Amino acid sequence: MSLPGMDVAALRRFLVDSGVDVAGDLTVELVSGGRSNLTFKASDATHTWIVRRPPTSGLTPSAHDMAREFRVTSALQDSAVPVARTVAFDEEGAALGAQMTVVEFVDGRVVRDQADLAALSDTEVRDSTHALVRVLADLHSVDYRAAGLGEFGRPDGFVTRQVKLWAGQWDRVKTRELPDVARLHARLAESIPESSAASIVHGDFRIDNTILDARDPSTVRAVVDWEMSTLGDPLTDAALMCVYRTPVFDLVLGSEAAWTSPRLPSPDELAQTYATASGRDLGDWNFYLALANFKLGVIGEGITHRARQGSDAGSGAERAAEATGEFMAAGLRVLTGASA
Repeated sequence: MSLPGMDVAALRRFLVDSGVDVAGDLTVELVSGGRSNLTFKASDATHTWIVRRPPTSGLTPSAHDMAREFRVTSALQDSAVPVARTVAFDEEGAALGAQMTVVEFVDGRVVRDQADLAALSDTEVRDSTHALVRVLADLHSVDYRAAGLGEFGRPDGFVTRQVKLWAGQWDRVKTRELPDVARLHARLAESIPESSAASIVHGDFRIDNTILDARDPSTVRAVVDWEMSTLGDPLTDAALMCVYRTPVFDLVLGSEAAWTSPRLPSPDELAQTYATASGRDLGDWNFYLALANFKLGVIGEGITHRARQGSDAGSGAERAAEATGEFMAAGLRVLTGASA
């Protein structure tokens, strides 16, 4: 069976040339695709690896940065943050026609949608969620300079640049006029905190971007999907994790996401758990929640925009922009103090 974006023979040659012990012929299967990077599982019957590369169309370079993903996971190998063991990186993209990362396969449970979540008891859901929040707090406590990531991003002025970045992205992807976007942008621009902390941020943290232990889902075996990571304000990470809980986020993902399930703790409970685990003061929290809503609204619009341009963005991409108005309205409510 043909696998778009994959050349099995070229992958095997790359692994061998990289000094990887490949015992025999490779078998490769697609694990996930669509709107994220393409993820393949490769095995020689003795070893198993995960191979990731950007999509074959609809490429947004900043959202599919394989070098960034490999660099941060390499730096976190011996930290308190669980990540897969890195194996090789094709920086030139010679093997598959695009940059590619290879890491060891981590066996465990991936909870992507509410059907996956149904296999967990209420106690397991609560315990795994608390474990995930503690892992995020651990990430934000990593000494990024000591880990060799001092030049991984520009934490100074991070939130200011984020407000500008997502406003500019809206201008590129909007499919219609939506006055709440300009209103929320203006509110954000005038509400930027005077000071903020700096840490490694994951940029896309929720349960489906982790691998849980198959027997004990309160143990996180690995955090995955690091292509949005950088140095920035840790509260942007925490707030995005909370806003991902919004039910309308299902339209952006094109599925009934596990993270939007009412079985999980509320966004306020997640925020409090994070504050306790990290020891951080959630000052200016409403700003961070509003910024997260702004970002997700623009992302939903962008998915629909790319679908209309002919990109294969996965199931339900045409409807993703239906979430945009709700995210913008929610961002305005939280900044103005209006009732939901």
